[in-house]
Amino acid sequence: MAGLTYLAGHDPHDPSTAMPGCPIHRVTGLDCPACGTLRATYDVLHGRWAAAGHDNVFVLACAPLLAGLLARQARAVRDDRYAPLPAPLAYGLGGAALVWMIVRNLPGWPLTPGSPG
Repeated sequence: MAGLTYLAGHDPHDPSTAMPGCPIHRVTGLDCPACGTLRATYDVLHGRWAAAGHDNVFVLACAPLLAGLLARQARAVRDDRYAPLPAPLAYGLGGAALVWMIVRNLPGWPLTPGSPG
């Protein structure tokens, strides 16, 4: 919650704002599947859905599923039980993230994190 509170008041689109960088982008120069997620989250917190989709449409589209999985895991921890992610879902998400990483790094792809929306 503290992270969201900080993010709500500090614009990650501004290069002078203290935000963590992506290690994959730093090492390879490629946008990983999660690059732009801080910007997208900031935009959602401020009701700017189109800008959020521009920064990371994949994470925005997966957000309901990820929230559901997080709630499922929280219930499992609360009930002191093991709740493994079903293999088809894990492989499906991993495969979709890999495809997204390839597509978003194609030359001319218009939706890059931090680019004008």
